[in-house]
Amino acid sequence: QVQLKESGGGWVQAGGSLRLSCAASGLTFSTYAMGWFRQAPGKEREFVSAISPSGLSTYYSDSVKGRFSISRENGKNTVYLQMNILKPEDTAVYYCSANRGTARSRGANEYDYWGQGTQVTVSS
Repeated sequence: QVQLKESGGGWVQAGGSLRLSCAASGLTFSTYAMGWFRQAPGKEREFVSAISPSGLSTYYSDSVKGRFSISRENGKNTVYLQMNILKPEDTAVYYCSANRGTARSRGANEYDYWGQGTQVTVSS
């Protein structure tokens, strides 16, 4: 059974930083592209970032490029999202996801497995 478990969410003031982690089990982690998505109240789930199975290729949405950084440790079955210079508009539930295809995928329906999400709240 595949499980993805996010941690590291919380409350932070604008301009601050948070680091999200996602621990995966039940899958051959090093063969999956991993992604982060987020969903704010009343909005659709949106792509944030993705990383290839090797970790050599990374992708970001325009809204987070230059502020967020995705990385992974295949030996620990864990993917991270370092979030810097946070803005109130970054407030959302952040979800970790796994994709047997390509890290270039940005559609939520292209991802095979999902975590339960972790809340990130940025106050102004």
